[in-house]
Amino acid sequence: MSFTAADVPGQTGRTILVTGANTGIGLEAAKVLAAKGARVLLGCRDAARAQAAMERIKAATPGADLAYVALDQADIASIRRAAGQVAAEPRLDVLLNNAGVMIPPLSRTAQGAESQFGVNHLGSFALTALLLPKLAQTADARVVVTASLAHRQGRMMWDNLHAEKGYNSGRFYAQSKLANLLFMLELDRRLRAAGSPVKAIGCHPGVSLTELMRHLPSWTQSLLPLARPLFNPVAAAAWPALQAATDPQAQGGDYFGPQGIWEMRGASGKARIEKHALDRGDARRLWDLSVELTGIDPGLPEA
Repeated sequence: MSFTAADVPGQTGRTILVTGANTGIGLEAAKVLAAKGARVLLGCRDAARAQAAMERIKAATPGADLAYVALDQADIASIRRAAGQVAAEPRLDVLLNNAGVMIPPLSRTAQGAESQFGVNHLGSFALTALLLPKLAQTADARVVVTASLAHRQGRMMWDNLHAEKGYNSGRFYAQSKLANLLFMLELDRRLRAAGSPVKAIGCHPGVSLTELMRHLPSWTQSLLPLARPLFNPVAAAAWPALQAATDPQAQGGDYFGPQGIWEMRGASGKARIEKHALDRGDARRLWDLSVELTGIDPGLPEA
């Protein structure tokens, strides 16, 4: 099946938290979900940018049911506060983990992790863990984890997770996206073993020109317009996330991405997971390490 925004079923009565919803793929997903009737919580760092995003959504969908959630995934304290706010909602149907950073200069989270591993993986892990009890109260609740084609080049650098022994922005980005898939699949296994009603589902957007690419070298950015025909328009890049969040046929452990050339663009459907992302030993090791580094335990037994 090829899935687009037109295939998103009605979402009236559902509440969906979209992280990183003020721009790019997160904003596009929020627009569609609001238009379909969902209450959309926009998890963003900056209140002004979140407000601007909500105004754009309301311009397209007057009367859209929206709320801002202050969320900085580079700070566990902020994640805890955001989770508390969301847990006070009457219900939560979907956590769409979309927020992320891509190939920035070396920086660290408030807790000292390398920023890409910290924001892209540890932040999503912590927010998911804190919201699992709320999600479990709702039928067909879902955790969506956004990975990337870059997971194929990713390797877990267990002896250099925090970049004390050197930093290459591309390698650390690929590692963080591999971590996203290892986490999603391990979460799915543990949820099933625990008999939880919550599904863990993954997605990737293909290749799209979004704000994430702002850290690319200037010479690379100058060449991007030439490759534009291969890239996914931002609205289409949100289709895999929308499929993961809303497709009635989606199952726990599914992974969605564009179906066009090299999974770079096109309508969404089942995507390919690289073999090393299926390594259960790495997934368990990452899970235990994530509990240690965040101080937050999802409380799910090993599957």
